[in-house]
Amino acid sequence: MTATVSSAPTLEDRSSSSLRLSLAPVGPAPALLDGAWWPRSRDLAAELPSLTAVLDPLWGRITRITVNPTHWPVVPRKVPVAGHVVKVGWFLPEQDPHELLLLSYHLGRWNLLVVPPQTPPVTAAWLMAAASDPLGTSTASRLMEEAARLRTVSETDRSVEAVWDSEGGHEARDRAVRPRIPAVTAALPYQPMGR
Repeated sequence: MTATVSSAPTLEDRSSSSLRLSLAPVGPAPALLDGAWWPRSRDLAAELPSLTAVLDPLWGRITRITVNPTHWPVVPRKVPVAGHVVKVGWFLPEQDPHELLLLSYHLGRWNLLVVPPQTPPVTAAWLMAAASDPLGTSTASRLMEEAARLRTVSETDRSVEAVWDSEGGHEARDRAVRPRIPAVTAALPYQPMGR
């Protein structure tokens, strides 16, 4: 089963009502994460019904969801979803703060990385792809740490390049922009041609 987002979510994706979800394909060896979900807010009561409605046909009726309340201001006890109610619980020390656990009465459990709503689209796309890797061996928190590290490296590279550009480095490498050195011609004294 596969549901994906585009590799580079755009601002239009953020304003639309489509679910931002990426699921790992079913493979022979289970990965630590079954995919990623990028909610639009930290309001579980508003966000969980659309997630569960999409996953019910794929994974069987979702009956319970657990979160770590670290990043969720309010954890509702129950959420109504298309003809049934999903119980929502929380575990503080036992559950990764960046993970959502979904349980289906008949089929099992799934772990999704929760990409924070305010995450830049490029970082969110990377996180969703990494969490959906069927051979993935990283936990949700490790992926979030790696994304933060990559973002820091990228920002450092941009600031170094900005300094280099401000010191003329960019212009020096571009021949079309490089200032021309005026040609100097020296006047030689007149010498008559030999007789």
